[in-house]
Amino acid sequence: MRVCIAGAGNVGRSIARELIANGHHVLLIERDRAAIKPDSVPGGTWLDADACELESLEDAELESYDVSIAATGDDKANLVYSLLAKTEFGVPRTVARVNHPGNEWMFDAQWGVDVSVSTPRLLSALVEEAVSTGDLVRLMSFKRSTVHLSEVTLPDDGWMVGHRVRDVAFPVDAVLAAIIRDGLPLTPERDRAFEAADELLFLVTQEAEPELADMLTQDGDSAGGQPRNG
Repeated sequence: MRVCIAGAGNVGRSIARELIANGHHVLLIERDRAAIKPDSVPGGTWLDADACELESLEDAELESYDVSIAATGDDKANLVYSLLAKTEFGVPRTVARVNHPGNEWMFDAQWGVDVSVSTPRLLSALVEEAVSTGDLVRLMSFKRSTVHLSEVTLPDDGWMVGHRVRDVAFPVDAVLAAIIRDGLPLTPERDRAFEAADELLFLVTQEAEPELADMLTQDGDSAGGQPRNG
């Protein structure tokens, strides 16, 4: 998959590294030359340009990309870039970062945004849900689908601790997307073992959420945590 990211700050670079680790081609567009740090994103392609200018996006050949991500710290820039990506270049999927919750209402299809991500909203969701370790919490819903981004933190005595990713049979419509450990995102490689306090991020359908939540709170024998063949 080809992904174009506007904004190469900490957020943009972190997303780029994760996507590249998963085998995707990533282009980062950054207008601040001081922020262009190729060594920080091995394997990434860089373009010194303004992502809000049509000519810059033409140079980037944005029409050849599958996904555009607006990851700058400026909501106006994220909206303009998303609108251009969708309407002028026909990018199939657009994702935009919302920096200020008051602007969230603008990040919709009218501005070319398919999925908006608001860090303050994610954090407030955790507080409002009174999250405790071991709970499956819905963080974000995707438009035009029943798929959600959900999170669970493994307790010290959780039955998955010590098991490898390949040892655990998750529900069919629940995909383990990432593991956050010590504040760092990790890819869910088959031989990676789960540890206490790991934060697991799932892409899961609304229908499969109850099954996933039930599985996570059961013991290993009843939840399918025994090593499986293959």
